[in-house]
Amino acid sequence: MDVLQLIVSGLANGCVYGLVAMGFVLIYKATEAVNFAQGDFMMLGAFICLGLTNPQFMGLPFWISVPIAIAAMGAFGYALDLVVLRRMFGQSQVAVIILTIALGFVLRFAAGLIWGHEPISLQTPMAGQYVRFGGLVLGLNELIIILVTVALTVILYFYFNRTKLGVAMQASSQNQLAAYYMGIPVKRIHSLIWALAGMVAAVAGILFASKGSIDPSIGLLGIKAFAAAVIGGFGSLPGALLGGLIVGLLEPFASRYIAAGYSQIMPYLLLFVILVFRPHGILAQVHQKKV
Repeated sequence: MDVLQLIVSGLANGCVYGLVAMGFVLIYKATEAVNFAQGDFMMLGAFICLGLTNPQFMGLPFWISVPIAIAAMGAFGYALDLVVLRRMFGQSQVAVIILTIALGFVLRFAAGLIWGHEPISLQTPMAGQYVRFGGLVLGLNELIIILVTVALTVILYFYFNRTKLGVAMQASSQNQLAAYYMGIPVKRIHSLIWALAGMVAAVAGILFASKGSIDPSIGLLGIKAFAAAVIGGFGSLPGALLGGLIVGLLEPFASRYIAAGYSQIMPYLLLFVILVFRPHGILAQVHQKKV
């Protein structure tokens, strides 16, 4: 039973890491840039939902706050690309990376200024509720995290493979120039991908906040999600989710069976091993380019 508890807890955390990692991959596949503020997108989405829901702020019903927070993060991602990132066109990828790192600091500062730096709990209907399976006691929020992640993964799969806009996004990510010549509005597609990454991050943030208290520093979990994306295969959406699940499962077992000082480095030790023996990740997507 203890092992099953660890597995469910690890899967719940891994789903959150996987969703943030999918945001990394979405943006990288479309623009070949790495958004190191993706974890802070998750943090901001969680705080927007908290600000809309908690009684000391706006006090809206949770099920109304959730779609508003997701839509707000989608609009934020779209506006960020439209207003800021398009001005970086032609600059090196290093400049874009530095910009996103700076953006992460700004978002953490803004969140602390608005909601404070002390840990706050999101008021959700799932708080304190448990589901029993024999001798196994599972938190309802953990089960919902797993179910929502599975559902969102299926939706994204069908979106990218069965809709015209999803196919256009894939075409733009594979060859921007060819997509442009085929009449695909590449710049608009990039903005929509940033919006989609923001919405996925908001879902991850709300799910993470449903497990416990949050503060602006949770945006730094993006570093762990980035490691998960690399472990799974940085160009692969299924790989990002797989990497998140691996990291999520590794953490509770390492904390249980390894000394605390060492258990914290296990995800990064796994990242080191993967980079040495399989540099492109577990589900690598390596394509040769003819020049």
